[in-house]
Amino acid sequence: MHEQNILALADDLRARRYSSVELTRHYLERIARLNPDLNAFITVAAEPALAAAGRADAALAAGTAGPLTGIPIAHKDIFCTQGLRTSCGSRMLDNFIAPYDATVVERLAAAGAVVLGKTNMDEFAMGSSNETSWYGPVKNPWDHTRVPGGSSGGSAAAVAARLCAAATGTDTGGSIRQPAALCGITGIKPTYGRCSRWGMIAFASSLDQAGPMARSAADAALLLQAMAGFDPRDSTSIDTPVPDYTAGLDQDLAGLRIGLPKEYFGDGLDARTAASIDGAIREYERLGARVSEISLPNSPLSVPVYYVVAPAECSSNLARFDGVRYGHRCQAPTDLEDLYQRSRAEGFGPEVQRRIMIGTYVLSAGYYDAYYLKAQKIRHLIAEDFKRAFTQVDVIMGPSSPTTAFPIGAKRDDPVAMYLSDIYTIATNLAGLPGMSIPVAPVDGLPVGLQIIGNYFEEGRLLNVAHRLQQETHWHCAVPTGCA
Repeated sequence: MHEQNILALADDLRARRYSSVELTRHYLERIARLNPDLNAFITVAAEPALAAAGRADAALAAGTAGPLTGIPIAHKDIFCTQGLRTSCGSRMLDNFIAPYDATVVERLAAAGAVVLGKTNMDEFAMGSSNETSWYGPVKNPWDHTRVPGGSSGGSAAAVAARLCAAATGTDTGGSIRQPAALCGITGIKPTYGRCSRWGMIAFASSLDQAGPMARSAADAALLLQAMAGFDPRDSTSIDTPVPDYTAGLDQDLAGLRIGLPKEYFGDGLDARTAASIDGAIREYERLGARVSEISLPNSPLSVPVYYVVAPAECSSNLARFDGVRYGHRCQAPTDLEDLYQRSRAEGFGPEVQRRIMIGTYVLSAGYYDAYYLKAQKIRHLIAEDFKRAFTQVDVIMGPSSPTTAFPIGAKRDDPVAMYLSDIYTIATNLAGLPGMSIPVAPVDGLPVGLQIIGNYFEEGRLLNVAHRLQQETHWHCAVPTGCA
C-alpha cells in the first residue's frame, strides 16, 4: 500500500480494496519498524489516527469522501495540533500541548486526511540539516550517515521512506525545497500569504510559508488545494481565489520560456549536480520549452540579507518564550531575572541562541540603520530582479542545493558553511515568490533537486511544469534501499 501515490490510494479506498483503518495501521507499523533509526517522527499519534481513519471509512461508505479522505499524512512539529505535543523541535516546548489546530491542520482534517503524528525538525525551523533538533538529528533514508536537509527534514525523510503518504512543511529560506532535494521528493513553497500562518509557530514572520511535501507534483497539488486560501485570522493571508491546481497538470509545455540565472550556475555548484540539472533542462527542451540565460544580479546578496532579516524577526518572535506562561521553566529560580535567563538558556539550543543574539544586535539603536534597514533595501532590489526576469521568462530553473546530502556533523561547527546550503533558495523567500523542488537524476545514488521558481500566485504553473517532467521520467518514483 505504501508504494502507491495519493491518487492511487484514494482510488483503492473508494473501491473498498482496503479501509483507511487498514491503511493507517500499515503506515503505523512502518513507522514503528523504521522510525527508531531514521528519527523522522517526534510524536506518533496512533490512537487519534485510527479514530480519524474510522471516521474517514464512514465518509467513504456514505459517499461523501473527498480526494484526501482517509489518506495518512504527517505534520511538521511547528504546526499547532490540538491535544498533541507541538515542540518545534525544541526543549523549550517539549511539554507544550497545543490547545487548538493551526489553520493548515484544520483544513487538511476537514479534507479527511488522517494525521499519523508530528515530524522532527531543526529547532524553531533554524537549520539546514535537521541537526539542531532537541530530539536528535534525522537520518537521510538514502544514506543513514547523511543529513536529510532542514528545517523540514523529518517531513522529507518520512515521505521518502514511505512512512506517510505526504507531509506538511514550512519554508523560511528553503526549508521545504532543500530537504525535498536531498531526500528525493517533491516540495512546494507557495507564494507568501497563499497558505495561512495562523497556528504555525513563527520563526521569521515575513518569510515563513507553509507548503506540502509529497512524492509527486500531482500529490502536492491535492494537498495544496486543501491547504491554500484566505484566512481572516492571519493578517498576512492574501484574499485571492485559489484555482484548481489539479486541472492544469497535463497542460502542454510547448513555448514555455525557461530562464536559467547565471548566478546559480557558477562557483560553489557541484559539477555533477550541475550535470544532473542540465539533463533535466534538456528534457524540458525536448518537451517544447525554450531556454535562455537570465541574470539575478542581487541574488548573491541573499544569504547575508537573510541572516540579518530572519534573526531580527526571530529575536522578536521568540521573546514570548520566557518560562512563565508556558514552555520550559528552570528549577528553583532565585528571582524573576534568574527565571528568564536560565529558562531561556536551558530551553534554547546553540543555533537558536546565536540567531536571537544576532537579531537583537541588528535591531539595537546603534545598528538598526547600518544592518537591518540596509538589508531591507537590498531585499527590495532582489525582488525587483525577479520582477524584471518574469517579463522575459515564464519560470526560472536551477539547482535546489549546491550539493547532494552531506555527512551528519560535517558542517555542524561551521555556521557559515551550513548557511550556504540554502544559497539558491533564500532569494525566493525574500521576494515572497513560489518555488518548488523536484527530483532529477541522482549522483552516486543520492538525490538531486531541480528548483522551479514562478511568478506570484503561479503555483499552478509550477505544478504543471513539474508534473510534465514527472510524466516523462521516473526519478520521483525511486525508493531508498530498505524502505520498499
